[in-house]
Amino acid sequence: MKLPNRLALLLILFLAVGCNSLPPETPNENTTPSIDSNSNVKSPPNNLEQKPAIKKVGSFVSGEHATQGSVRLVSEKGQTFIKLDSNFKTSELGPDLVVILHRSPDVIGSTNPPAYPIKEGDYVVVAPLRQFSGTQRYLIPDSINLAEYKSVGIWCRKFNAIFGAAVLQSG
Repeated sequence: MKLPNRLALLLILFLAVGCNSLPPETPNENTTPSIDSNSNVKSPPNNLEQKPAIKKVGSFVSGEHATQGSVRLVSEKGQTFIKLDSNFKTSELGPDLVVILHRSPDVIGSTNPPAYPIKEGDYVVVAPLRQFSGTQRYLIPDSINLAEYKSVGIWCRKFNAIFGAAVLQSG
């Protein structure tokens, strides 16, 4: 093979390998592909999630231990959640802390210090508290009738002590 043919062949190979090493183009999420009337290409689905519907809101008041932050009851995709905000914080001294819904609109005021004990039947346990501070959410089972509950509380089950509670008001 002559030198010009070899150079041409090397150039073609170089271009072919170089083009294959480029990353594939990814469509911009804000662009919609053009649709040929004879094609079956569909636009990408709308990736925007619906905002959660806020049902109730409240701010924590300290009980047995300092507790702060806000709580919201929100509906998302047919389910209801208790959402604690980024300002939520409670004591790490509880050995068995749980998130509860309570029937009283004033859990702290309707109990006695220092532990602020609650009575069986006045509350329902939603879930164990996952962390002592920060944003978190808890699924409320469908079996719970939210109309019966007026507050969210952080409760130490082992010592029957309310660490803090938030009165729920319409959002």
